[in-house]
Amino acid sequence: MNDPKSLWFLENIDISGLFCPKKMDSAHEAQTHKTFKKGDYIYLPEEHADKVYFLTEGRVKIGNYGDSGKEITKTILGPGEVFGELSLIGQTERRDFAYAMEKTSCCVLTVDEMKNLMRDHGGLNLFLMKIMGSRVLQMEQRLESLVFKDSRTRIVEFILEMAEKRGQRVGYEYVVRKFITHQEIANITATSRQTVTTVLNELRNKNLLTFDRRRLLIRDLDALRQEIT
Repeated sequence: MNDPKSLWFLENIDISGLFCPKKMDSAHEAQTHKTFKKGDYIYLPEEHADKVYFLTEGRVKIGNYGDSGKEITKTILGPGEVFGELSLIGQTERRDFAYAMEKTSCCVLTVDEMKNLMRDHGGLNLFLMKIMGSRVLQMEQRLESLVFKDSRTRIVEFILEMAEKRGQRVGYEYVVRKFITHQEIANITATSRQTVTTVLNELRNKNLLTFDRRRLLIRDLDALRQEIT
């Protein structure tokens, strides 16, 4: 979890220790530590928003559904990230869903518990402000991409974003483990699964990357960046 790219690590405070205290009675521990099976919804739109979640294991997809029932993926989160935080600024009803993409564990705090922690730990306030600010910026960038960029560019930019945020450098290459499906990429980039498959196969034929269900390997990050310049 000590990934230097993670926001919680940058604040130099033990976020995991605040969200997941070690010493507690068994009843409170069962209430605070929650495990979800793959395919479980952690919460759904219109549910009461009274909790904040700290992801300790697994992956969680945050999204919602359009009027036609089409799924729109906002982001995919990994260990060390927080979600459900809008309940801290007055959101009383969920506007999106949180979905466990694999076996997932979270530490769960009520809004009142979070506010007490924020009162006692000033660094936690800055941490949460950075989370909210970064997500607003991310959504603004995605909106600009939808308006000004074509489908292929959006897909390539998303692959680059994955490499920069979640990739591990191996020699001159970058590997992203637990690669998501083509449909999930389509939901995030507002394209179709067929378009995603076409673009990825094209990039693979150029020997810029290779992929399977378990990982994405980017062979030449600089050359991939040239695809959108």
